[in-house]
Amino acid sequence: MTANSLTTLCITGQSNTHLTPIQQHQLHSDIVDDFLALQQGANAAGFELTIASSFRDFSRQALIWNNKFSGARAVFNQQQQQVDLSSLSAIEKCVAIMLYSALPGASRHHWGTDLDVFDKAAVADDYSLQLSPNEYQHGGPFAPLSEWLDAHLTEFGFYRPYKADLGGVAPELWHISHIKQSQLLSKLLTEQLLYDCISRSELLGKDAILANLPMLYQRFVTNVSPP
Repeated sequence: MTANSLTTLCITGQSNTHLTPIQQHQLHSDIVDDFLALQQGANAAGFELTIASSFRDFSRQALIWNNKFSGARAVFNQQQQQVDLSSLSAIEKCVAIMLYSALPGASRHHWGTDLDVFDKAAVADDYSLQLSPNEYQHGGPFAPLSEWLDAHLTEFGFYRPYKADLGGVAPELWHISHIKQSQLLSKLLTEQLLYDCISRSELLGKDAILANLPMLYQRFVTNVSPP
């Protein structure tokens, strides 16, 4: 296997050779030191910054996608209301899903550079983590951590790609990304690479995805907040 093909597989979530196991998760090997420094900084400020989700491979993302597309798993709008998918066309379903769930092959979680975090010390051990906006906004259990991340993330080489509503992915204050490594990999995830990956998959709605990929790519994949 060539270095180029290996890189392609890593970008689209079909290889984990670029990852290092850490704290029951997997992160890109080149971000581990920066993440540990971020975690230590948060700890010094009184937070127990904990990974909720990190690397997800293509198969896992495809399962999430197919369950949502088929209606087996709920899809929510930005007001956290469940969407009635039965009244939507195939491409409308795709757009509704991509508000919170990435298109398999295009998820930043494939790279190991992006992770979802929370403050474990702010909730009881039996707390059911939702990763919802109200948890990170004023009055939510993770609002203090969110404010600290606002002020200090970039000091440790991280940022929030979904900090603002840009008309694509909904704001996700729990989602942080390693600036240097995610930018390197995002440049390699071309529309053609994604098309080739999806065309070989068994994703529900595949025909609608491929027919509308330029729009989906621009609206949901490359449309992120700057560092």
